[in-house]
Amino acid sequence: MPSCARMSHADYIHMVRRLAAVLCTACVLTASWPAQAHVLRAAIFDFELIDTSLEGATNGPRVDETARLARLGDQLRALVTSSGKLEVVDIAPVRDEARRANLQACGGCDADLAQKLGAELAITGTVQKVSNLILNINLYVRVAATRAPLVAMSVDIRGNTDESWSRGLEYLVRTRFLPPANGAAQ
Repeated sequence: MPSCARMSHADYIHMVRRLAAVLCTACVLTASWPAQAHVLRAAIFDFELIDTSLEGATNGPRVDETARLARLGDQLRALVTSSGKLEVVDIAPVRDEARRANLQACGGCDADLAQKLGAELAITGTVQKVSNLILNINLYVRVAATRAPLVAMSVDIRGNTDESWSRGLEYLVRTRFLPPANGAAQ
């Protein structure tokens, strides 16, 4: 895929029109995709933890939270794949590079990694831990070719457990990221 600097004006307009055709006006993916529409390819990276509780700084990373972060990325890839709304690309070729980077503060390196994989969208996520009771799950979608942010969304969860993280992500995907065509929660 060409970089933004090498993309012709016509290619850029074509890409913008293609994105507009498959994204709703609120920049949230919809379920009403035409059968013949091009399904966008998305690189969904592993989640990162933002620990503002200071527990991590005091005690080091927790094994259970590290495992939950890995499961959350796998869960998101499975939910998106099963929706059929996006084609999820395998991030294995760039996984180590992505883990070494802070994807939320690297100035768009997630988009560069997504382009290496042939993806049109880069999807990253964080879990912000305020305390063991208060956490939030955040998703960020960026256009790989331009590095432009497309949409960001968040859900607050209560409780630092496998179940709360999983249910929080499922709720975010079902109600915000991939809502049904009629807009009603499933």
